[in-house]
Amino acid sequence: MTPADKGSLTAKEGFKNEDDIVRKFNDWKKDKDAQKWLVLMKYELSEIEYVEAVKISGSKTDVQVQVTIKMIKVLDVQNLQVKLVSNPKGFNQIDKRWIDKYKEMWKIPDRVVDILKRYSGEIKPNIKDPIDKRRMFANEFSTKEQDLLIKWIKKNQALIVADILKGQGKFAAEWMLVAQKVDTNARWVLKPMNFCMNYFGNGEICISSRNNFRIGRITMQRKGGDGGRNTANMLQFKINPAELFDVE
Repeated sequence: MTPADKGSLTAKEGFKNEDDIVRKFNDWKKDKDAQKWLVLMKYELSEIEYVEAVKISGSKTDVQVQVTIKMIKVLDVQNLQVKLVSNPKGFNQIDKRWIDKYKEMWKIPDRVVDILKRYSGEIKPNIKDPIDKRRMFANEFSTKEQDLLIKWIKKNQALIVADILKGQGKFAAEWMLVAQKVDTNARWVLKPMNFCMNYFGNGEICISSRNNFRIGRITMQRKGGDGGRNTANMLQFKINPAELFDVE
């Protein structure tokens, strides 16, 4: 399998932000990377009349690419989620919300909500001498509570993974483009979102060595940080998108 078949290649120029991705698509007639991306999306370059890329905010899609096909004048749309990484072990947040929002999205039972809120810190620990007085780690819950949460996640695993990676509606992401954030000799990899959901989310639900809950290769944890503001108590999901560089 060649690098092009894998969807991973070296770029002469680096990627600093989503604007660079938009610029490359809009210059597709000259830009070799953009041409390779379009080919991976199953387009015949000779059949393309026009390409326009725009940056999108507030959804899972970061860049929307509109492709006009010659002769039949059909407008095709591709939604890309862009992940910029600086090193091979950089974890990237894919979703964060208040637990009540997740409760609304996924119809989470109250008992599970209570566990999640103690896990994130919205509700203070109800145990003696917690590791962190602000919240509870996964291993601090009773076996019964751990089992309850893990069973609920397993039952709803496909829905959770789809919502936090792909999203819903007209701006649901169909592709993930991971680009190395350096000035020269950067790498990129472009994969269908369905592949990414399977790779990151289709695995064991367990407690990690750092006592966070994991869904396959996705870490579910307290957001933290934020200078002590209450938004530190939101729940977040993280992946290491750089792993896709090594996946066929």
